[in-house]
Amino acid sequence: MKVSDRGLAEIAGHEGIVLSPYLDSVGVWTWGVGHTAGAGAPDPATMARGVETSVQAVMRQFRADIGRFEARVNEAIKAPLQQHEFDALVSFDFNTGGIFKAKLTSQLNAGDRVGAAASFMGWLKPPEIKGRRTAERDLFRSGLYANKGTASVYPADAQGRVLWSKGRRVNVLDMIAAVPEATPAPIPPPPDIEPAAPEPVREPPANPSTFANLIAAFFAFFRR
Repeated sequence: MKVSDRGLAEIAGHEGIVLSPYLDSVGVWTWGVGHTAGAGAPDPATMARGVETSVQAVMRQFRADIGRFEARVNEAIKAPLQQHEFDALVSFDFNTGGIFKAKLTSQLNAGDRVGAAASFMGWLKPPEIKGRRTAERDLFRSGLYANKGTASVYPADAQGRVLWSKGRRVNVLDMIAAVPEATPAPIPPPPDIEPAAPEPVREPPANPSTFANLIAAFFAFFRR
């Protein structure tokens, strides 16, 4: 399964979008929706500081980055899922990285959807995350997309500081719908190569001792 457009907007709404490279809480250069060099190009540390990119560019990168978490949820969950359940689980794993060890995973695979929904609330560190976890639980349980397709967007200055006071709420759902999914580059056909001409077969040279014996026998014949 893949995250829906509504699910992608929901996760972006929880995470927030920073349009310029910024330093996160542990000093790692980050951009967009939590994109770091560890996720692949582009490396935010090499991007122009204090220069905003478009929301569309951020969401294009986010769509690519979320693929790793889609794969993790698809691997961990063996039970069939509805789209809103999958979206909630990807949001949970994107935030916690805990899909393989979470109790909700084993409960869901055992068919206990009620227990799995309740177990979202077992991941409440730091305490400030409670609102997001509640929203993920409700999305899993009832299909309620709490952010309604919107996300907060912020600039950052040239020193990598997020300018929280300049944030604004934007509708990202329509922008996501306009972002094409990444497709692998076509593999070019192999070039036409002329077959190599066969090497001529060379007779091995005569053994020197055998050749000498033939000469001696020839002269011995005429001496008779």
